[in-house]
Amino acid sequence: MANTSSAKKRIRSNERKHQRNTVYRSRVKTMVKKAEQSIFSGTPDEATIREAISTLDKAAVKGIIHKNNAARRKSRLMKKLNAAAAVV
Repeated sequence: MANTSSAKKRIRSNERKHQRNTVYRSRVKTMVKKAEQSIFSGTPDEATIREAISTLDKAAVKGIIHKNNAARRKSRLMKKLNAAAAVV
């Protein structure tokens, strides 16, 4: 257990940040999953894909995920979209 008041404060602030980060990470996963379902359903919804990309960018800017992580996920999403478009 923390002894100093500053260490106790760090524990409290880290918990707040952890809860906020969890919400954003969950939102990113949900949006990417919805975008992938949209792509694989046969009729890709452009708005859903744009929203997923926007959510990834926001998470990267806020420091929830690394910017290269966001770039990689966006790249994979667009790769799936282009592959689905080439099949149809």
